[in-house]
Amino acid sequence: MQKSDLPDLPDAPGVYFFRNRQNQILYIGKATSLKDRVKSYFSNDLISARGPRLVDMVTQAETVTFEETDSVLEALILEANYIRHYQPIANSDGKDDKSFNHVVITKEAFPRVLMVRGKDLENGSFQNNYKTQAVFGPFPQSGQLKEALKIIRRIFPFFDTKKPITSLSNRHDVGKLRFNQQIGIYPGITDKQAEQAYQESIRHIKLFFQGKKKKLQRELERSMHNAAKREAFEEAQRYKQQLFSLTHINDIALLKHTRHQTGKHWRIEAYDVAHLSGKAMVGVMVVLENGIPDKSAYRKFKIRSVNQSNDTAALTEILERRLGHNEWLYPNLVVIDGGKAQLRVAQSVLKMHGVRVPVVSVVKDDRHKAREILGLKEYRTQYESDILLANAEAHRFALDYHRKLRRKNLI
Repeated sequence: MQKSDLPDLPDAPGVYFFRNRQNQILYIGKATSLKDRVKSYFSNDLISARGPRLVDMVTQAETVTFEETDSVLEALILEANYIRHYQPIANSDGKDDKSFNHVVITKEAFPRVLMVRGKDLENGSFQNNYKTQAVFGPFPQSGQLKEALKIIRRIFPFFDTKKPITSLSNRHDVGKLRFNQQIGIYPGITDKQAEQAYQESIRHIKLFFQGKKKKLQRELERSMHNAAKREAFEEAQRYKQQLFSLTHINDIALLKHTRHQTGKHWRIEAYDVAHLSGKAMVGVMVVLENGIPDKSAYRKFKIRSVNQSNDTAALTEILERRLGHNEWLYPNLVVIDGGKAQLRVAQSVLKMHGVRVPVVSVVKDDRHKAREILGLKEYRTQYESDILLANAEAHRFALDYHRKLRRKNLI
């Protein structure tokens, strides 16, 4: 498929579909701007920016179709629904989506809306403790999902407490509950009417996550008119406000988590390994976007293939697993903790996967202070402060994860 074969794409948010000659969906994505995002797949640096799997997908594609949305939030939800339904190979191949987040609505007197990892749903640990009435996802980027839930909660307040809501008495967190009710984050449950209104809000949240916004709007309109006829004007005003909020979704906060779609970014990924004589070995990836740590993109890796002190083998496993996630934006620079051996290993793994990204390594002295940066001089000099920050942050994050794992193993 050529760039000239693309349809007339709008400069608006939405979901796009790459299809093959048989009209089968190869890949589904979301965009803040359909026009800019889809065109980016035909740039000369696609393989270094997104990886070989998507290059193969674009090569196989014959057409691109799209569905425009009114907001980035709706595009995020529709993308998850469509991927779950169609399961395109380019969206799932090589990925371990057990680490992805889902939105779960519990089945109880006062349902809660919670973020739950796929591995907890798959191994049954969540279901063993809670009954569920609905599950949505997966959502690969936790930062985006957290912002999305904040936006939705401003329209339809919901509970997200760790413990069930049975009453507001005899709880250690009653102060927080009441405060969140006062500012509109949590709903009121003071009487039967309030309880019924909350159940209705839960149904509305489910409709929204099902991608049925128009049906939801029609329900709100009917409820608003019915309340007005009954002269329940406060109730009618609530429905009117919810309708307005749905029509004018303010997802500016969500946009910062999709900034990579514009291509105007500088991303550094830094990796480090932590262990105690080969025990409780872990690895981490931390991310700097334009010099600022993006903690929503940090990742932890419990080392599976190495059971003794072997940092280069552990680094190989981390990078292999990271490169299996082509839904994660590829970096402009990779920072490794270590010397020439670690540098060569990282370069070799990236090359084997067809990812042309420069690599530098930070060599430490006996006090674990940065002594030297190895790699291409142009990156070492231009981005020295960012490289050292990323390396220090990776070291801190790896040690923290390692200590937590050791404490857990001792219990």
